[in-house]
Amino acid sequence: MKILVVGSGGREHALVWKIAQSKLVDKIFCAPGNGGTCRHAENIDINADDIPGLLAFSRKEHIDLTVVGPEVPLTLGIVDEFEKNGLPIFGPDKRAAAMEGSKVFSKELMRKYNVPTADFEVFDEPDAACAYIEKIGAPCVVKADGLAAGKGVIVAKSAGEAKNAVRQIMQERIFGDAGSRVIVEECLTGQEASILVLTDSKDVIPLASSQDHKRIFDNDEGPNTGGMGAYSPAPVVTQALFDDIMKNIIYRTIDGLVKEGITYRGILYAGVMLTKDGPKTLEFNARFGDPETEAILPRLRSDIVEAMLATAGGNLGKLARTSGLSWDPRPCVCVVCAAKGYPGEYKKGLPVNGLDAAAKMKDVMVFHAGTTKAAGIVTSGGRVLCVSGLGATIKDAIDRTYQAVAAINFEGMQYRRDIGRKAL
Repeated sequence: MKILVVGSGGREHALVWKIAQSKLVDKIFCAPGNGGTCRHAENIDINADDIPGLLAFSRKEHIDLTVVGPEVPLTLGIVDEFEKNGLPIFGPDKRAAAMEGSKVFSKELMRKYNVPTADFEVFDEPDAACAYIEKIGAPCVVKADGLAAGKGVIVAKSAGEAKNAVRQIMQERIFGDAGSRVIVEECLTGQEASILVLTDSKDVIPLASSQDHKRIFDNDEGPNTGGMGAYSPAPVVTQALFDDIMKNIIYRTIDGLVKEGITYRGILYAGVMLTKDGPKTLEFNARFGDPETEAILPRLRSDIVEAMLATAGGNLGKLARTSGLSWDPRPCVCVVCAAKGYPGEYKKGLPVNGLDAAAKMKDVMVFHAGTTKAAGIVTSGGRVLCVSGLGATIKDAIDRTYQAVAAINFEGMQYRRDIGRKAL
């Protein structure tokens, strides 16, 4: 089989790495890829949002399965275009991808089908949003409706901070058109968990649980990022909590989509807050999480391509009823090495050193995120590397991962030093 992976981040490198282990696969392409994906795949100079270019390439190369990593091409309708042309593709179509593409759509669907989530109101005019903030007080959460690279959520500790967030999103347009509408919602407290499942709208197979670390600094301080690290499994997600999440969040949501006439095939990712009143949904994503994928896939023993083909073809039931997915019981910890200045402005083109030394360590995987190949490997993004390590215990996994991180350096490299601490 020929596989095309769409995207250029750490998630896509992890997907390429895992797909390369499949007995079904002869050749992998990655568009556009990065400095690490080229170890397992042929990088193709086509951007992830260039749907006509990706379609033409897939037709020319007779690609057997396209795997979409990032959310933007999904919300632009890449799946619809590929399916129109009879090309197998893994990911939800445009209507289904609105679960991530529009927070308003997903929140209103949750309200309609009684999926536990924070109380909220939607606004398309800043004064009305600010008046509502005065009424409910703080803390509260202000969210841009559209895609904002994982940064469109502002947790405000005061009413003034919340109103400023509304002005930034709706008037200054710090997230562009994503801020034409905002959601103002209650601030949920507790521990967060990421629950990802494979679904074809008829059947569901859950992936291992994980926990992301969104904020830039230790102790969950500083601004939100695309994610600074993750670990899997998340011990806080007990079997009872997991069953609750599957029953009241995952299944209710998929049933609600079906009732709306929407077939969802791909990964459905629920960001869940474990509150004192039970699990509540923070948001949905329509794809593999990043960096959760880099903590989950090293634990997956099953052939990921078999699972993707079954999902894309609407035949997940057979896999669900037989083997399901097999997992390495050992925990995995992923630490993101980011550029100085991220999530704000940062330099590019800085040489990355120590990659070979880290890669030689046992049970360590170094997934490239924002890198490119020049004379050597140089930085090209805010999140540069995702370093993942397996261990017999969560402490072993933490120690191994940070040993590997210590072997790597580039100018201004920053990373959190508390990834996985909550699991202890």
